[in-house]
Amino acid sequence: MELTGSQILLECLKEQGVDTIFGFPGGAVLYIYDEIYRQLDHFQHILTSHEQGASHAADGYARSTGKVGVCIATSGPGATNLVTGIATAHMDSIPMVAITGNVPVGLLGRDSFQEVDIAGITAPVTKHNYIVKDVKDLANIVREAFQIAQSGRPGPVLIDIPKDVSINTADYTYQKPAPIIKSTEAINPRDIDEAIRLINESEKPYIFAGGGVVISNAKDEMVEFAEKIQAPVTCSLMGMGGFPGQHPFYTGMIGMHGTKASNIGVQKCDLLIAIGARFSDRVTGNTDKFAQNAKVIHIDIDPAEINKNVNVDQDIIGDVKEVLMALNEKLQQQNHDEWMDEIDTIHKTYPLVYPEGLTGQYTIEKLYEITGGDAIITTEVGQHQMWAAQYYRFKDPRYFLTSGGLGTMGYGTGAALGAQAGNMDKTVVNIAGDGSFRMNLNEMITAARYKLPIKVLVINNNVLGMVRQWQTIFYDQRYSFTHLDDINYNSLADAFGVSCVTIDKKEDVEMKLKEALAIEGPVIINCVIHMDEMVYPMVAPGAAIDELITE
Repeated sequence: MELTGSQILLECLKEQGVDTIFGFPGGAVLYIYDEIYRQLDHFQHILTSHEQGASHAADGYARSTGKVGVCIATSGPGATNLVTGIATAHMDSIPMVAITGNVPVGLLGRDSFQEVDIAGITAPVTKHNYIVKDVKDLANIVREAFQIAQSGRPGPVLIDIPKDVSINTADYTYQKPAPIIKSTEAINPRDIDEAIRLINESEKPYIFAGGGVVISNAKDEMVEFAEKIQAPVTCSLMGMGGFPGQHPFYTGMIGMHGTKASNIGVQKCDLLIAIGARFSDRVTGNTDKFAQNAKVIHIDIDPAEINKNVNVDQDIIGDVKEVLMALNEKLQQQNHDEWMDEIDTIHKTYPLVYPEGLTGQYTIEKLYEITGGDAIITTEVGQHQMWAAQYYRFKDPRYFLTSGGLGTMGYGTGAALGAQAGNMDKTVVNIAGDGSFRMNLNEMITAARYKLPIKVLVINNNVLGMVRQWQTIFYDQRYSFTHLDDINYNSLADAFGVSCVTIDKKEDVEMKLKEALAIEGPVIINCVIHMDEMVYPMVAPGAAIDELITE
């Protein structure tokens, strides 16, 4: 049947099972928004306060549901406002399709009003992008975009649609989406056998789980693998929930703010098994001093990650879940009681600790106890983010949503909106710093408008906490532009139409958190802590990960 480009776009979104769109209208996408208006029985559209909020919401929706997140913006500044969210998704391998409008085809390249080369701008931070210059190509491009976003190592794809393409007509025929096939063709049986040989020879194995474990939903296979080879497990920031935080083999996060047990254990092990991880600089510290005593097995879906940051002895290319299933099928039960006791002793000797009084660590620990680990946690970026990773014990994948690779302040509230829209039956809490929160607090208006009951726990120290921490330790306490004027959170919440709860005493933490979580709508929780609270342990730049600053 003959349809306009806007109609074809929405029909293709329906083919892909899209039920939620985050966006902001503008001149170049008016025909698309006119069609959305006609089809609101098929789509939930959430109008964010800013296009960047839409991209973060699509990201949070994708991370929490495992489905593709979709956002729409107009041309020019609308499109460029999506870029930070697209880059965030790209760094963390999140499936997203971003749709932008543009000037008519005949005006492209003429510096027309609100024209930018958004395909050129986003080329480094997308898996692929398209400029649709003929409406006849639109349906196949949308279908291909969803395939690319989900297949192999996931990531964002951008589709730029000139305004005339959205109103021109072409023939449309429904197509059932092609299945997303798990990446198994590169799994080499010889690589599996060599990995098993290294495991069998190891006396001190350590497992390092990254974001690929979460993306491939391989938690059960991870638990079976760890228990079968009897090895301690550490997670990267992106790997949280890929292995249960309550499991006795779990030793906490690795890296710059990792636990002593994880960091020292990895340095002592004779075999490091990295699963769905990319050995980022925040994990390895000084790579010349990283895991020097260990042979390294690297399991990853992306061959480009092999030997990129750390040289390995054996790699296995393929979907993490499929690789672990193949390993588990062939592995015999291992026994490493002596090694496990050694790591357990380190863990008990050097537990995570924090000062007395009202602190971010104590508050997050109480949040975990109250929610039983069943809340979806989003974060901004900074001290609060590290405290969340350290003190909230994630038991399942897709319950911890954070900007790991790009480190995007302003991510958390938008991501919380997306997570809540995709999981209305779950509690969603954004753990924020006051510096990060002011970058996206406008999205609380969105939460109020759509009655999305997100809770934003602001760890409020009136400074840019992580930057101040670095200024304290490495810049002789020269606090250059890191002090913040306090916000009247009660007045702000009242203006936005949301609730506010303030915590300023340690003895009130549990009561106030329970009060906030019981409120039906969105809530700002203003938790006032001292500006000199620090994230410890900490590894200084250039140091080995077992050279930890603890106070």
